[in-house]
Amino acid sequence: MSSGLPTAEPRPTVENHPYWEGTAQGRLVLPRCTACGTVIWYPRAFCSSCRGTDVEWFEASGRGTIYSFTISHRGQGPWRDVAPYVVAYVELEEGPRVLTNVVGCDPDEVKVAQPVEAVFEPAGEYALLRFAPAGTTS
Repeated sequence: MSSGLPTAEPRPTVENHPYWEGTAQGRLVLPRCTACGTVIWYPRAFCSSCRGTDVEWFEASGRGTIYSFTISHRGQGPWRDVAPYVVAYVELEEGPRVLTNVVGCDPDEVKVAQPVEAVFEPAGEYALLRFAPAGTTS
């Protein structure tokens, strides 16, 4: 899927490489703490809840709901030519909230609590995680 939004090629680290490898395959792969069960966002090798360092990687559902959003009508640099666009917090089924873009719809039709699904926009060797209204992705 191509939203037309600017993309920068990710630069994975050792800590978050499994996440970026997943995006390249169109999969949302996240770390989960084996001590307390917290699903960790932003992907890293320690738990943001209990500070544990034993994490396992799993494939998340890619489903969530819009927790909060704003429509940006003006941008700078490469974002200037793509406005209006939606910047949103999406609450994943697995728990964490992800700051992202909602694509594939009229920005004026986006609503809080709206179901969304992960879409992956190519960015070099990997892909960027964005979301589209549920049922509109193929």
